[in-house]
Amino acid sequence: MNINESNSQQYLERLKIKQLNEMQLAALKATENNNEIVLLSATGSGKTLAFLLPVLNSLDVANKNTQALILVPSRELALQIETVLKQMQTGFKVTACYGGHKREIEENNLVQAPAIIIGTAGRTADHIRRNNIITKDIKFLVLDEFDKSLELGFLEEMAFILQALPNVQKRMLTSATNAVEIPAFVAMKTPETLNFLPDEPVANEKLRINTVLSDDKDKLQTLLQMVCYFGNTSTIIFCNHRDAVERTSNFLAEQGIINVFYHGGMEQHDREVALTKFRNTTSDILVTTDLASRGLDIADIRNIVHYHIPHEEAAFTHRNGRTARMNATGNVYVIYAEDEKLPEYITTDATVFTIPEKLSLPEKPKWSTLFIAAGKKDKINKIDIVGFLSNKAHLKKDDIGLIEVKDFTAFAAIRKSKIGNVVELVKNEKIKNKKVKIAVAK
Repeated sequence: MNINESNSQQYLERLKIKQLNEMQLAALKATENNNEIVLLSATGSGKTLAFLLPVLNSLDVANKNTQALILVPSRELALQIETVLKQMQTGFKVTACYGGHKREIEENNLVQAPAIIIGTAGRTADHIRRNNIITKDIKFLVLDEFDKSLELGFLEEMAFILQALPNVQKRMLTSATNAVEIPAFVAMKTPETLNFLPDEPVANEKLRINTVLSDDKDKLQTLLQMVCYFGNTSTIIFCNHRDAVERTSNFLAEQGIINVFYHGGMEQHDREVALTKFRNTTSDILVTTDLASRGLDIADIRNIVHYHIPHEEAAFTHRNGRTARMNATGNVYVIYAEDEKLPEYITTDATVFTIPEKLSLPEKPKWSTLFIAAGKKDKINKIDIVGFLSNKAHLKKDDIGLIEVKDFTAFAAIRKSKIGNVVELVKNEKIKNKKVKIAVAK
């Protein structure tokens, strides 16, 4: 027995989506008629729903084994897809498997087989080798952001995983780039390609690309001027290397600019804190590698800064895809030194930008982030946290911003002027009769 149209409509309502877009409808129809689909569509266009609905439609309610596997290039993307599925309230068990946290947590979740597993290649392969994942009933395979997985060097692990799936009937690959050769181990013979990539990456009126010539070779002073020009608007600064990310972040902090940084060498908790602070505007600036160029669900990003020129055009496109989404406009700034040559793919549609003189440092953000050492697994939700902060810390609704609840932790944006008093008021209080650590997020 499979889900029906009324189920699908309920899922959309829970996601607050009125109707599917053209790409999503095409994907649904294609999976009904073809077992091999390649879906090409821009970042932010809704690919996640385009494969989740067909996956859900393929599940047999009576089958208690794992029936679908979604492979992704990053833990953030795995968690994002898991969140969407949980919001849909499908009734099917879902588990995300990814590096950066204890494998034992996932092993416990896999004892009772989830209908859908979302996983990164390394951790998923590890579970298969340990027989934690039983693959015999996996009929639907999705390789999301497939090109990125290959870029990150997951070829061997992915080949191992696919060889361990004896009964796959449907295969679906998604990508925001039409430039990847599909390896033989994917075993696609006659795939139907749905190409919804725009002829131009983003319309010029939506995405404004600017080049900024820097007088100083290391470009840090120019970057500082740019940040002052942006003021308190949401900005991502891209660097090519992890050490450059931390060096750039430290420089800005030394100049009095509040920012967070994010790269693949960080512990999972630290990555979550950084992204949470950026999402809830405790920090308006995120300094990062290309790890943040895809898969992150962060709305309303106004500016993209290429502090380092990306190595290739695809990276440039994906970085820019963080802004100008869902009919919003965005600005892209490429900072280059006199001895750097700008590639043609940057200069074609770019405007030379001159930084105004007499700029001042932006105002400090008005929010801080409160860390709570309890989460979903402790039966704590957003309503519990709002009630706790209202009753115990005497906060008004306007003093509480974005709340995010993870499995074992939670974060709440608190008006900065109140945060010190909040920590003092709640230090000996309990949430749901449980004493937990509560502190300003570091």
